Amino acid sequence: MSSSEVAKQLEYLFKPEAVAVIGASRKPKKIGYEIVRNLLEYEYQGKIYPVNPKAEEILGLKCYKSILDVPGRVDLAVISVPAKLVPVVLKECGEKGVKNVAVISSGFGEVGNVELEKEIVDIARKYGMRLLGPNIFGLVYTPTRLNASFGPRDVLPGNIAFLSQSGALGIALMGWTILEGIGLSAVVSLGNKADIDDADLLEYFNADPNTRVILIYMEGIKDGRRFMDIAKKVSKNKPIIVIKAGRSEKGAKAVASHTGSLAGSDVIYSVAFRQSGVLRAISFEEAFDWARALSKLPPPKGENAIILTNGGGVGVLATDACEEYGVKLLDMPEDLMEAFRKYMPPFGSPKNPVDLTGQASEEAYRGAFEEALRDPRVHSVILLYCETIITDPVLLADVIIDAYHNAKEKKPVVVNFVGGEASDKAMRKLEREGIPTYPTPERAVSALAAVYRWARYSGHI
Repeated sequence: MSSSEVAKQLEYLFKPEAVAVIGASRKPKKIGYEIVRNLLEYEYQGKIYPVNPKAEEILGLKCYKSILDVPGRVDLAVISVPAKLVPVVLKECGEKGVKNVAVISSGFGEVGNVELEKEIVDIARKYGMRLLGPNIFGLVYTPTRLNASFGPRDVLPGNIAFLSQSGALGIALMGWTILEGIGLSAVVSLGNKADIDDADLLEYFNADPNTRVILIYMEGIKDGRRFMDIAKKVSKNKPIIVIKAGRSEKGAKAVASHTGSLAGSDVIYSVAFRQSGVLRAISFEEAFDWARALSKLPPPKGENAIILTNGGGVGVLATDACEEYGVKLLDMPEDLMEAFRKYMPPFGSPKNPVDLTGQASEEAYRGAFEEALRDPRVHSVILLYCETIITDPVLLADVIIDAYHNAKEKKPVVVNFVGGEASDKAMRKLEREGIPTYPTPERAVSALAAVYRWARYSGHI
């Protein structure tokens, strides 16, 4: 099946005109209730059809005894009934002409019930339906205001697609992204990946104009060759970040008991990811750090990075991190050092890192930052700030934002503020304006390094 055919099939999964919730419940805290409530309260604009043979109405919506009783067309059916009832429900969905089904229900391959899992896949294929799951928490697509999940409701719109094979972790990370102000285009729970898998979703999001970065929490792959082939192609166009669980022997055994996946040799995964242009993160914090930078920043046009700081200590830490992560610092030419000397006292250092000293004002930062953005020999900027009484962090954030947005040429810029409440407020302001900002210099450099790694693989530099 071609990439365009896969994308067309999954279009109804993310952009349905009508959603049926089979197993909808009248009781709060029940999965079937929470899914209907999320659809309503996230302001999905399509039609919602709760299906429950014992209810007349759920959350003000007319309830139907079977999907076959629904009067209109249904593009997506979200199924939350006991595992043994799923085959019958799927057959009815097929007869109704449903395009995609998301099977929330557990009790399949993850507990050894392989035959039942095969049965539901066979039914879906017989009727030409694509099946997401089973054993999932649902899916979210922010451009269509679709929250067909029992996870947190108020997912922030953005351009990162987050795919998770773990339900509980995926739900927790949804909440964490809301807290951290990280915007997502989609959240997809993959579960057992009985039909729709990572490779299918890579093809879909590669073509999705609302997605710029694809981030995956992965426990195992069923068709490694297909994943690699598709990832190689997609990585040239959009960054793919993977958190691969099961790195240790005991972790691999835990994976097998969790979703029924075979974790395989970790070394093989690492090699395959490198060959496919996939960026492998070790923690979810690292993965989302990278995703924020990759989703907001342009690719660099060259290797030369420059560090601007008002503190020698953080400058040294950032320098060490550049060495560790493979970010090349510009060997400063004499004329550029002279230009930077204008923005520092005599005891400052115009070398790289450029130490403006603790006496640096907001305007000193502006001048040095604008100089770095203007000079064609500087391809990226790491801007560091230690909170002092000389400067107001929020005013400094305004200066950085103004200089960044008014620059004639856009370059990758990552920022690290170290300080108290005012610095935290300033960092959040920078994030809202599309400038990735981190609480440590090491995390800022790591994120920039990910931008460089993708830029090298995709041919931008």
